[in-house]
Order: sequence, then C-alpha cells, then structure tokens
Amino acid sequence: MRKTLGYVMLVIACLAWVAILLLPFLGISLAVAAAFTTGLVIAGEVTFFAGIALLGKEAWQKIKAVFGIGASKGAGHDQKQK
Repeated sequence: MRKTLGYVMLVIACLAWVAILLLPFLGISLAVAAAFTTGLVIAGEVTFFAGIALLGKEAWQKIKAVFGIGASKGAGHDQKQK
C-alpha cells in the first residue's frame, strides 16, 4: 500500500507539471495563470518529495541513476587532494 501511494503521488506530481504547460491554452488572464502556476509548482514539488519518501531510498537511487544525478565527475574526483 505504501509503494502504491508513493507511485500515485509521483504521477500526480508529473500531472501538475503537465498542467502548467497547458495553462496558456486555457484563455485565462495572466494573473490567474501566474497564481495557478505557483500553486501547481508547489503541489508538484510537495507530492514528488512525499512520493519519494514513501517509496524509499531504493527508488531515489533509481531516479538519480536515470537522470545522472550524483554521478562522479572523473577518475580523480573521489581522491582527496593533498
């Protein structure tokens, strides 16, 4: 149940970001679009990190591997400098 809820929250986070891309086509005023964008960004980030917290460290490691986050930057990067 915990993992299912985590995946659902990740999907909701992605849908929030897609909704931001659709806002210009809805014919709403700029002020309303800005307010919706702010709300959707916050909702997307909160649901993303809550989903990751529910899925656990393994899921975070997979996401980092897919996007190349935290990869070493060369052979000498891990060595301490003297």
